[in-house]
Order: sequence, then structure tokens, then C-alpha cells
Amino acid sequence: MTAATPLSLAAEASSLLSSLGVAPERLSGGTLAARSPITGETLALLPEHTAEQATSLIADAHTAFRAWRSVPAPQRGELIRLFGEDLRAAKADLGRLVSIEAGKILSEGLGEVQEMIDICDFAVGLSRQLYGLTIATERGEHRMMETWHPLGVTGIISAFNFPVAVWAWNAALALVCGNSIVWKPSEKTPLTALATEALFQRSLDRFIAAGGKAPANLSAVLIGGRALGEALVDNPLVPLVSATGSTVMGRAVGPRVAQRFGRSILELGGNNAAIICPTADLDLTLRGVAFAAMGTAGQRCTTLRRLFVHDSVYDTLVPRLIKAYGSVSIGSPLQPSTLIGPLIDQAAFDAMQSSLAAAKAAGGVIHGGDRTEVAEAPNGYYVRPALVEMPAQTGPVEHETFAPILYVMKYSDFEQVLELHNAVPQGLSSSIFTNDLREAELFLSARGSDCGIANVNIGPSGAEIGGAFGGEKETGGGRESGSDSWKAYMRRATNTINYGRSLPLAQGVKFDIE
Repeated sequence: MTAATPLSLAAEASSLLSSLGVAPERLSGGTLAARSPITGETLALLPEHTAEQATSLIADAHTAFRAWRSVPAPQRGELIRLFGEDLRAAKADLGRLVSIEAGKILSEGLGEVQEMIDICDFAVGLSRQLYGLTIATERGEHRMMETWHPLGVTGIISAFNFPVAVWAWNAALALVCGNSIVWKPSEKTPLTALATEALFQRSLDRFIAAGGKAPANLSAVLIGGRALGEALVDNPLVPLVSATGSTVMGRAVGPRVAQRFGRSILELGGNNAAIICPTADLDLTLRGVAFAAMGTAGQRCTTLRRLFVHDSVYDTLVPRLIKAYGSVSIGSPLQPSTLIGPLIDQAAFDAMQSSLAAAKAAGGVIHGGDRTEVAEAPNGYYVRPALVEMPAQTGPVEHETFAPILYVMKYSDFEQVLELHNAVPQGLSSSIFTNDLREAELFLSARGSDCGIANVNIGPSGAEIGGAFGGEKETGGGRESGSDSWKAYMRRATNTINYGRSLPLAQGVKFDIE
């Protein structure tokens, strides 16, 4: 590391949090240690909410919802417009805080805040487009239509790897749809949540000062562990829970929400693949694969984890990839030249090493994967990304390991590789690199990728906010962010209006009384 990394990340984090408006009492006197994966040092000891406090905050949010639902949607959009402005002003500070707390390189920390800004822009426009259909009716002098109404308290459970952007995907849409929000961030990244909450309160104060009507307790953040997530999941005043995390987490959340007939948006694991075809532009492919597989130290749900390379180009592409893996810059994410920052903690490192051992036992040839020492950060878990040449899709290849491991396999038959591509439990993101129109269209067809995201000539990692984000199978089936995902945050009513003097019944039913 160089002077680009401060002697005390705790001091810098404290300064950033102060500039973003976080009250000092939120940052001391507690037991939850907020740590930076850059050095392993503790940034703050935060007070935690109890389950009883969570229940009280949810009740307050429900009261706020009952008032907020009556505020016209374009006025709700004005609040989000102001929030977008405040995010723009605070982008540098919040983005750097994301890098410090989550270990992302500087451009990714800033990019995450930009994603928040983008979804605010989307939501502002959406606030004037929450429209339903007018439906043809079989009865004369009748009109049938559908209307959409606010749903209630939206519970948001987010993961460490995108500590603020995924919250924004949900929060911006939920708020313009007329809902209140309660957020349980990962206990590994609580500081960015407190900073975001303070920025939102700043926007809310501006909204009210300008004459906007907004209730107290419109938004709340729960700082703590699993018990607080369970408080959200089990509370009948929370009709919608949007949860991002592991498939194991989703198996616990989904049934519990369903048991009380609540709704859930689940964004779970991804074991994403790319198919490299004979006609692929290999220079483009190299860049696309490198970012998708190594970016964010492999800690994205859309990270590329399986690579199927046609045997005619395998010996050309794979050595180039191995060279890139061996030369990519690893170190403090606060240095502009760094491309690979640290894993989030020791548990992530141990899981990576366990998967590599299993791959080796299954006949894999491993390139990289070892821990990289950074002198000024002996407690940080920095690793060389691993490229593993596998004889077949077996063992650890079929499971998601949240680390920079890319399993590479040869193929010769396109129909067969499509079957292999889809033969894993997860179904989030996918891609194909080809200049063959038939291969590209088949990959995007009903016979092709079974994932929620399917790309051509770009990697599976990363997504724009305009498209709905989510996947199939064990990825959970949820959709967040753009397109028509706003409907998940509202309830639909079908309305029939009789403007005549007769009372015809549907399906020709007769029920005449004297």
C-alpha cells in the first residue's frame, strides 16, 4: 500500500460519516463492530436495535404508510428527486465510504452511488406513470379497469456486497408507490446504511421545508443481526419483504413470509456462466470475462463463475486469461491502480480455499487462488483470483462460492453446452460470446438460457437500472429495479362501473326478482 491508504481508516470513516450527517451517538457505545476488509480494523462499535425496538419501528412505519399513501404520487416523486440531488452532492463521500466498508475499488464505490442516482431518476418519472388498464367488458353501459394502490410497509434486507444500491432499487420504487420502508442492512456494512439514512433525512427535511407533506417515520434502519431480519419477516404489518442474500437465507425467508400470506422479492445466489463460441471476438471476450469473473473480488451475485470455451478457441483464449489472472493488480481498493480489493472477511477466504481443494480433488488444474500479503494490512484477506481448468461440470462447479473462482471447461457441441449451462440449480445471469446470429438468437430463445438475465457479447456481471433485475430457480424469482417491477410494491384492484340503469350479469347469468 502507499500513502493513498490513510494510517487510520477509522478516522477517515468517522470524518466521512460526519460530513454525511450521521449523529455521533449512532457510532459509539455499542457492541456491533463495523470493520473494514481493507485492513481488518474496527471502524466503529455501533449500538444495536433489539427485536422489541424493531417491532415498535415497524408499527411507526405502518402509521406513516397510512398517511403517505394519500400523498399524490407525483409529490412522492418530488421527494425522490430531492434525494437524487443530495446523492449527487454526496457521491464522492458516500462512494469512498462504500470502498472503505465493503472493500470495493474506488470506481465501483462511486458506481454504486451512481446506481442510486439513476434509480432515483427512474422513480421520479415512474411517479407519473403508475397506471392500470381499461379492459373491454361484455356488459353494455359498463366500464372495467384496474387500479394500483400502495401496499404498506416494505421491508428491505440487503447484503454486504452492494450495501446501498440494492436498498435504493427497492426504496425509490417503494416510496413513489406510496409505501413506507424499514431497512435491515447487512451487519457487515452498517455504516453505509447509517450514512444513506442521514442523506435521506436531509432530503425529507428539504421536502417538508418546501411545503411537501410527509409523515414521521417514513423510513427506518435496523442495526443488528439476524433477529432484526426475523422481526421484519414475521411481522404482519410488513406485507412485502425484499431480501437479497444467499439461497440458504432465501429458504428461510420465503416460507416464513408465505406462511402469513405476505409477499417476498427474493434475490438469491447466482452460478453464472458464459459460452465462448468459435466466432467470438477474443479480444472483446478477454475483457468481458476478466471483469465479470474478477471484478469486486468475485463478490457479486452476477459474477461469472463457469466458462464454457469451444475446443477450437480454447488453446488461444485460456492462456491469455491465465496471464491476465497472474498480472492483475491486487491491493488496497483506495489506490487508483488497484483492480482487485480484499474479500470481505476470513469466512469468505476459508470458503474459497475449501472450494479450490474440492476442485483439485475433482481433477481441476488451479491457476492462482493463493492469499496475497499486503504489508500494511496483515489482517486483510487479499487473494489472487483463481482460474480452474476443470475436466467436467462437477463438484464445486455446481455451487456458488462467493469469491473470485472461475471454472473453465471445454465443449464441442452447442446443443450440449446449452444443457450444461442450464444444469445448475441457480438461474440469475448468463452470457454468450458469438458472432453467429443463430447461436445468439437460440441462446436468448425459450430453448436457450434459463436465467433471468441473458446477454450477448457482454459478460453476465453488472446491470443497468432500466431493466428488471432478478433470476429464476434457486435465485428466487424476484425482480427489482426497472421495467414494470414497480407492480411488486403495489396491490391491484379490478373495478367495474355501471353507468346505465339496467343490471346485466356477467356470463349471461339471470337472477330476476320481483
